[in-house]
Amino acid sequence: MEFYCESCETAMCLECTEGEHREHVTVPLRDVLEQQKAALKTQLDAIRNRLPQLRAAIELVGEISKQLTDRKNEAVTEISSTFEELERALHLRKTTLITDLENICCTKQKVLQAQLSSLLQGKDNIQSCSSFTEQALSHGSATEVLLVQKQMGERVSALARHTYPEQPHENSHLDCQVETEGLRRSIQNLGVLITTGAVGHTSVATGEGLRHALVSQHTTVTVTTKDKDSELVKTGNAALRVEIVSMDGAVTTETEVVDNKNGTYEVGYTMRSEGEFSFSLLLYDQPVRGSPFRLRAVKPSDVLQSPDDVKRRVKSPSGTGGHIRQKAVRRPSSMYSTTKKKENPIEDELIYRVGTRGRDKAEFTNLQGISTSSNGRIVVADSNNQCIQVFSNDGAFKLRFGVRGRSPGQLQRPTGVTVDMNGDIIVADYDNRWVSIFSSDGKFKSKIGAGRLMGPKGVAVDRNGHIITVDNKACCVFIFQANGKLVTKFGARGTSDRQFTGPHFVAINNKNEIVVTDFHNHSVKVYSADGEFLFKFGSHGEGNGQFNAPTGVAVDANGNIIVADWGNSRIQINKQPVIIFCLPFCVRSKVM
Repeated sequence: MEFYCESCETAMCLECTEGEHREHVTVPLRDVLEQQKAALKTQLDAIRNRLPQLRAAIELVGEISKQLTDRKNEAVTEISSTFEELERALHLRKTTLITDLENICCTKQKVLQAQLSSLLQGKDNIQSCSSFTEQALSHGSATEVLLVQKQMGERVSALARHTYPEQPHENSHLDCQVETEGLRRSIQNLGVLITTGAVGHTSVATGEGLRHALVSQHTTVTVTTKDKDSELVKTGNAALRVEIVSMDGAVTTETEVVDNKNGTYEVGYTMRSEGEFSFSLLLYDQPVRGSPFRLRAVKPSDVLQSPDDVKRRVKSPSGTGGHIRQKAVRRPSSMYSTTKKKENPIEDELIYRVGTRGRDKAEFTNLQGISTSSNGRIVVADSNNQCIQVFSNDGAFKLRFGVRGRSPGQLQRPTGVTVDMNGDIIVADYDNRWVSIFSSDGKFKSKIGAGRLMGPKGVAVDRNGHIITVDNKACCVFIFQANGKLVTKFGARGTSDRQFTGPHFVAINNKNEIVVTDFHNHSVKVYSADGEFLFKFGSHGEGNGQFNAPTGVAVDANGNIIVADWGNSRIQINKQPVIIFCLPFCVRSKVM
């Protein structure tokens, strides 16, 4: 073994250099020996450098494991103590009930026994008197009868007049009712084991307040907890600790944490002085991603004001309909904008973004509809590219389908998109004037609404499997069965509660109610599953709760209505402040 083949990275003898390695680059073994030894030493040093990190990780995980065992033992002790106390309470209640039962029975018996004694005495008196009188009449002489007649007559008259307690002075009612069904249910649900899979290194914090705050003004940030696989945790009760300290290590700010019970937490604080601070968010004593953050507090007077109002012309994103004249404010990306590169690796509010302008996979030219499926897929309708694209929940491209055309199975202008309970993808095709149904892998199955629809824009599926379609041109809503049979329709052009002026998109809430955005009426309207008007909200304007041409709409698991306020370039949420949304294909967390 005197030679080394660089191509095969192996040592060999002289014969092999002229055999199977004759066309390879070979060098004397001693020439590469030091080089290989140095390379191995470098690799060895690299892995040895990881040993301190591994030791620290082993110590940390071991400590957490020990704490977990300790908490389990404490919980077992607490459970045992609680149930022993409950057993004592049950035994005490049992003794009390029996004692009370005995006392009530004794009282009733005294009354009854007194009555019984009186009745027995009366009976004895009558029998005695009757026996004596009958004997005197039967066996007494005339003289004897005459002698006792007066005395016996008075006695008999007295007994005849005497009143006896013949009606019961008490009753036998004495039951014990123990309602056990509710107690059993309570016992079955007694005690809750609280835990969460949240870990710090995957959990994220968002909000302007991570790096900037105004002195004396309340500021909030949002913490979204995730598990080790970066999946969202949907329960609360995680141990989240907050520390805001000055650069000299002094704790100067009080903080509060509000548990939203859905895996997110609102962290609030009010800075008392300006300066630079370290903002730490610790989940189970481990920093969330990016923590500690560098926080800068400034006086409100030091913040640049927004530019003067400018006028702009707003056109419907559908490309049809009238124009709206509006006075709007050009909003800066941040009131704390700076030319310096952001030091924090987590961008403000943005969780992740997918797509660029173009016509290839994961590229878009006019994103219109977006939906999610039960298996964690994100489905997007790209109107100008005449296609549907499917992504995983973390934004990885999975599938693209759609061929431009006006035949069944082709797409001319896809706008709304949704996924039904079977995983089929349902697409509203505005220019083809029908709704197409595709399998989860993009194969065409059927079309519905042809000959009825004039310009379908938004589409959704309710709990009954009905396909709800918003017809933008006809200004009405169609409800179809999955086979295309029309169930009902409602709406017409106008400004009343049951009318629309350019309705765009639709969503179904957790009550199976229909939520529709009315573009030119600047409002959101809610109807029952049968199309009966329930309520509406919104008016034309830029304030909170006002809209300027609302388009997209969605409803979260808590029933909150999320509206894309297109003309005002923002998202608005009815009730709850934290939401995830997509524009044009970005997942953001926003506090209104």
